[in-house]
Amino acid sequence: MASIIEYGWLYLITHFSDFQLACLGSFFLHESVFFLSGLPFIYLERAGWLSKYKIQTKNNSPAAQEKCVTRLLLYHFGVNLPVMIISYPVFKYMGMRSSLPLPSWNVVLTQIIFYFILEDFVFYWGHRVLHTKWMYKYVHSVHHEYATPFGLTSEYAHPAEILFLGFATIIGPAITGPHLMTLWLWMVLRVLETVEAHCGYHFPWSLSNFLPLYGGADFHDYHHRLLYTKSGNYSSTFTYMDWVFGTDKGYRKLKALKNGGIEDGSKQK
Repeated sequence: MASIIEYGWLYLITHFSDFQLACLGSFFLHESVFFLSGLPFIYLERAGWLSKYKIQTKNNSPAAQEKCVTRLLLYHFGVNLPVMIISYPVFKYMGMRSSLPLPSWNVVLTQIIFYFILEDFVFYWGHRVLHTKWMYKYVHSVHHEYATPFGLTSEYAHPAEILFLGFATIIGPAITGPHLMTLWLWMVLRVLETVEAHCGYHFPWSLSNFLPLYGGADFHDYHHRLLYTKSGNYSSTFTYMDWVFGTDKGYRKLKALKNGGIEDGSKQK
């Protein structure tokens, strides 16, 4: 398996420059993973398939979905791509490389875990700042236009927010200067996580059912349903920051009430 990955990587670094891979390659990978993982939720909602797993009964109109896709393309090409190009010298300066040999899986795993921990911490505080009155009104309210989120709404946000919260995602790799393969893996995992958190469905196979402290769609959907500056559930991937600072109390109370209702109903039967 390792030899196959190395052979494929050798092909990439032989046919493309470091700049092309780090900037254009990263952009292409991001767009592919984001839209391939997010678009199916538009069709699930339109067709009504798997509706029993949908968290909210409300659906978005086709016009609202199309608006989201159009704006996303504008933001991605107008904000994300230029940021990737501008930040390339910084990553190179910090030690990012694309050459062989590839890093060991121990190194990759350690760095990815560090990125998740750091991203959770930075994102949580940045997200709370965005829920202050002024920032919410003029910046973060754009993201909350979709009270019923679907996968692609995960990156639907004001350009200022894209830059502001995007810092949480890139700070870890910027500090460590990883191999480009590690950076790509981190990007893929982060995209899949945020699409899942905004998908609007809670499936029996959702990670939040198996992975302790993982937020997932049910946790973040609550955040979108409350259109207030203090809705809680500010965490990114894992929920420990909300638990530590008590910003998930409303969500936990609602879950307890629902679980209590289910238990009472089962006893009556």
